[in-house]
Amino acid sequence: MARHYAIVPAAGSGSRFGSDTPKQYLPLAGQPLIHHTLAALCRHPAIDRVWVVLSPGDEWWREYDWSALGPKLETVFHGGATRAQSVASGLRAAQMAAAEDDWVLVHDAARPCLAAAMIDALVAELADDPVGGILAVPVADTLKRADVQQRAAATVPRDGLWQAQTPQMFRYGTLCRALAASPDVTDEAGAIEALGLKPRLVKGDASNLKVTYPADLSLAEAILRSRLGPRAALGALA
Repeated sequence: MARHYAIVPAAGSGSRFGSDTPKQYLPLAGQPLIHHTLAALCRHPAIDRVWVVLSPGDEWWREYDWSALGPKLETVFHGGATRAQSVASGLRAAQMAAAEDDWVLVHDAARPCLAAAMIDALVAELADDPVGGILAVPVADTLKRADVQQRAAATVPRDGLWQAQTPQMFRYGTLCRALAASPDVTDEAGAIEALGLKPRLVKGDASNLKVTYPADLSLAEAILRSRLGPRAALGALA
């Protein structure tokens, strides 16, 4: 049977966040944000190993104790300037463990609220899929196309539009070939699409948010707390 591995590209600086500290290390519910992201993957029984890909000049990782995440976690200090470069580094690190047909789940470091049920759905729905797929949610809001003056120039029909999330899950060999052929893509599904394949959209939910701006941290903490119940101690989030 195919095994499941995870890669978390975490070499970015989070410049849009407006902080001197990369956003993956900002405090969230008593831990650095990325701790929650990695914990969701490391504790899931379907995932055999997790590679977190960091910048060669990362100054923050060694300041924290990651031992609670267990033996599945491995670090790769060869992250690149782009997401695709970092994922490619993770794939190279995985080559001694992963077979051609094993699954790789690539997950954003800044999505700390990934629930086990979302991983369950992805693994179950894609088990026999010939291509693979991604978590995504149908677009609910009305979309506007802006002109150069930042005025609404048109309303874009939202029928059939989905907002991509992560994890994005594809066969190891296919993903390696896709990223080698399309190194400038912004997500793995884009590279797979460039091969002429159509990734499946597995319905996620809005709680799997990506922390992009400061206000998102408060929302992420509220989501994490809500899953523990009103009497749960803060330390239980670790």
